[in-house]
Amino acid sequence: MDPRDDDIQFDFFDDEPATTEAQPPPSRVRLPRRGGRGTGTRRPSRNLTPILRLAVVIVVLLVLFVIFGLLIQSCGTSKHDSYASYVNDVAKIAHSSQEDGAAVANALTTPGAKASSLAGTLRGIADQERQNVAQAKRLDPPGPLRPENQQLVEALQLRISGVSGIARTLDELTKTTKTADAASVLSAQADRLVASDVVWSDLFKVPAADEMSRQGVTGVEPPDSTFVQNRGLFNEASLTSTLQRLQGASTSGGKVTGLHGTNIVSTKWNPGGHTLSTTQENFVTATPDLSFAVTIKNSGDSQEVGIKVTLTVQQNPAIVKTKSIAVINQGQEKTVTFSDLGAVKFARKEQVLVDVKPVQGEVNTSNNKATYQVIFSLG
Repeated sequence: MDPRDDDIQFDFFDDEPATTEAQPPPSRVRLPRRGGRGTGTRRPSRNLTPILRLAVVIVVLLVLFVIFGLLIQSCGTSKHDSYASYVNDVAKIAHSSQEDGAAVANALTTPGAKASSLAGTLRGIADQERQNVAQAKRLDPPGPLRPENQQLVEALQLRISGVSGIARTLDELTKTTKTADAASVLSAQADRLVASDVVWSDLFKVPAADEMSRQGVTGVEPPDSTFVQNRGLFNEASLTSTLQRLQGASTSGGKVTGLHGTNIVSTKWNPGGHTLSTTQENFVTATPDLSFAVTIKNSGDSQEVGIKVTLTVQQNPAIVKTKSIAVINQGQEKTVTFSDLGAVKFARKEQVLVDVKPVQGEVNTSNNKATYQVIFSLG
């Protein structure tokens, strides 16, 4: 055998490079952020950016809404305070003017007053009303209430006119004996006082309240101011009697002339209107709203003023109540009511006394007093 045959090699496969297993790529090493250690915080995703922007917008809008609401509230509070301040100032004038009206009534019903002195008193009251007018003109009402404030001034000026006119008429009374003519003039002046109350109510108070309602102002009420509390004092019949009384006092040098006097007509207890008897026992149910109504009559021929009526329950302790009739014309009857009597004694006989103070020039006073035997019960 040829030795070269020994060198023959049988290679059935082509030579291929040795295979190796695939190795995973080396992992990246995440470097720490500057200024910190470890892995650090992850950057927000780009998808979150619009959401963050929307949240910022919402917060800004909320802040703006809050600020806007506070501004609105501040404006509303400022408006309310402006109206409230004005009404408070008006209330002071209203009270002062109403007191002047009471002073006029008191002056006209003062026993023994003379026309000349009464005229001087009324002129002083008119001067006080002029001060009220000056204060009303100095007021600074909210813009929408300026027309109403002018009506307030008009009402006060009517009061000045009426009181001054009555004073002038009384001055003339000392120079003339024509009482009927003077009474007609006096009634016309008194009408101004009544009209002033209408102007105040209908042209100031009601429109002012309506305007504040339209402006959204709540909790502020325009005040009343009633100059004539007793219209019966200012009707022509009553004023005629007033002039006769004043004229008599002025011409007689203070000496009372004519027939004067009052008498008790009846005494009733309420509720129920039960008439008390002076000749027998009276059983009275003492309810919480128990009251006694005493009716007085002017039995003279002249007007009487300032009549005091006193009711007394003679128990221990005694209950004493006094009221006054401002004015009562000749032949007229008036009733005074005594209420809020307090605690009465039950199941025992008590005396209830009624006493009417005599008027000037009254001769017969036997009918000015009455005594009633009363037994109170709970019913």
